[in-house]
Amino acid sequence: MRRWLTALAALLLMASPLILAQAPAGRRASADDEFDKLPVRRVVLYKNGVGYFEHLGRVRGAQTVAITFTSAQLDDVLKSLTTLDLGGGRITSVSYNSEAPLEQRLGALRLPLDEDTTLAQFYGALRGARLEVQTGGVTVTGRLLSVEKRTRGTGDQATERDELSIVTDSGEVRTIDLTPAASVRIAERDMADQVGRYLGLLASTRAQDARRMVISTTGSGERQLFVSYISEVPIWKTTYRLVLPTKPDGKPLLQGWAIVDNTVGEDWENVELSLVAGAPQSFIQRLSQPYYGRRPVVPLPESVQLAPQTHQGTLVEGGVVGGVPGGVVGGVVGGIGEAVPGRTPMNRAMAPPMPLASPAEVRFAPGDVEEKMAELQPAAEARSLGDLFEYKLKEPVTIRKNQSAMVPIANIEIAAERVSLWKASSGIAQPLRALWLTNTSALTLDGGSFTVLDAETFAGEGLVEPLKPGEKRLLSYAVDLGVRVDAARDSERQRVTRVVIQRGAMVHYREERERRAYTIRNEDTTPRVVVIEHPARSGWKLAGGGPVPAEGSADAHRFRVTVDSKKTATLVINEAHPIETEYSLSRLTDEQLSVFIRERSISPQVEQALRPILAKKAEVASMAADINARNAEIARIGADQQRIRENMKALKGSAEEKELVQRYTRQLNDQENRLELVQKESAQLEQKRAAAQAELNTLVEALALDVAIGG
Repeated sequence: MRRWLTALAALLLMASPLILAQAPAGRRASADDEFDKLPVRRVVLYKNGVGYFEHLGRVRGAQTVAITFTSAQLDDVLKSLTTLDLGGGRITSVSYNSEAPLEQRLGALRLPLDEDTTLAQFYGALRGARLEVQTGGVTVTGRLLSVEKRTRGTGDQATERDELSIVTDSGEVRTIDLTPAASVRIAERDMADQVGRYLGLLASTRAQDARRMVISTTGSGERQLFVSYISEVPIWKTTYRLVLPTKPDGKPLLQGWAIVDNTVGEDWENVELSLVAGAPQSFIQRLSQPYYGRRPVVPLPESVQLAPQTHQGTLVEGGVVGGVPGGVVGGVVGGIGEAVPGRTPMNRAMAPPMPLASPAEVRFAPGDVEEKMAELQPAAEARSLGDLFEYKLKEPVTIRKNQSAMVPIANIEIAAERVSLWKASSGIAQPLRALWLTNTSALTLDGGSFTVLDAETFAGEGLVEPLKPGEKRLLSYAVDLGVRVDAARDSERQRVTRVVIQRGAMVHYREERERRAYTIRNEDTTPRVVVIEHPARSGWKLAGGGPVPAEGSADAHRFRVTVDSKKTATLVINEAHPIETEYSLSRLTDEQLSVFIRERSISPQVEQALRPILAKKAEVASMAADINARNAEIARIGADQQRIRENMKALKGSAEEKELVQRYTRQLNDQENRLELVQKESAQLEQKRAAAQAELNTLVEALALDVAIGG
């Protein structure tokens, strides 16, 4: 409930009027002074939900300006406020009432309670306090020891209650159930005051969220005071009417309206209003709330003893003089209401109603509505503001608080072609009726909703994104029940179309082909221009010789097909997905070559060119195997010789020493002879392998082919 009331108060206080006060001579203005309004003269609304406000009024002598905001508005105000005394005076101070957050103020109490405390937590915070508890005609007085939950009964009869443990003045510990009949009184005045302060702080959150900013000025005579700021506002909306011509040589008419909401809590009387189609960067920063840094709590070592300290005296006289608080301001805008009478077509619509004619008196010839709408003049002048675009109303407007208004901002002829738009992702066979619209005006058209009038009646509606001058866009608004579209797709397996060999690499160029046929049937009595949106997939390209798309978007190719009445047309689109696979010739194996031949991914010419390389590669591999075999034999001889030498050492001093030593010596001699022969053969094989590897490298580097593979 508390949060709901706070939110309600914030809504009621949004952007209260800017007011002036004339302070009596010799004192500053107070909250009780009588204030006059300083009217809003200019409002600029942006698409990012902020508004820029200008107030302009007259001050005399030492006068103050007071503005009341909510805390949320004040944050924008503090980072955007500009105040100027235009008559030679000066701004002496800018101040506002500040208040610590509720959490910080609760922390200053001796009660360890937060904003959302329970009854058990409340009693827990009173531990040690003197209480007087009455229950069942018995009064118990003492200090609170604890509060605990106890379960009484068993099974379905079990109930849970809070129990207070009280230590009486005589030292007796009494346990008391907190039943609805029990009453508890805080018997200590100081603790009761703390509880009262706690409840008062909670109650303060339901008060009006009002933050008053006071701007003090000083000067001589009457002067103009300028104040500007930004604040959060409802986003202004755009809606369009697209009137299709009834005459063959007519042009479509685009009429644009802006919907503006005034929710700032004061009337806009004769304000200069601008609507900006753009979103300058803006953010919220809690500048209006005091900010407390988090400081670490460092415990003192037990050995530290505090002692009185002395401080040195002043060396140089003087100090820093406190500055005057300054700031920047923000306000809030939004709403719909009435415009200044007699100044725009919208204002004429708000004039007293004319007597209604009977149906027999109402006559409309074909094209009357279209002609009358074309005569309407927009109430706004459009111009570019860098990356933004502004619609500035030609005449001041009046919009009462908590009201809204529709303002005509565009009334232009525009280029548009009637088409039927179909794409597979729609999930239906019928295409959408659409307009292929080109913004032939010099205006940037803001995004919004649009309503189509065809033959001077409602034909459908849709949405449009922002359009720059010269930009083209498809706008769909209804289902075309007279046309049906069917799509069929055929795919082919990947096949090699080309083999390129160069610099020791062989590249297979494959492509996956797909054919999609769109069959379009027009059952209507009039011809149709059907726009087929064909998906633009990554890695796929349109095959040459096929139909050319009229345009493309980020994810689709758009093809235009004209279908006569009661006729059928077909659109066939062929696409190819190229795939490249690279092989290193030095790593090519006979098995891979066999697979290529079996799959017909290489031609006989390529096979004939690769055979010498594979033969030389096999020769090099055979030599490498022979070298490895001899190296393995050398390793075995070395290991055996090491074993024999270890055995000879172990024979020293034994009876068999002489006989075995002679035997081992003969074995070592034979092994040395074999080792010398094997090492010589290994060296010769290594030379031959190196020569063969050089020949293989030469063959690989020298081979260059570019062969097309028939499919």
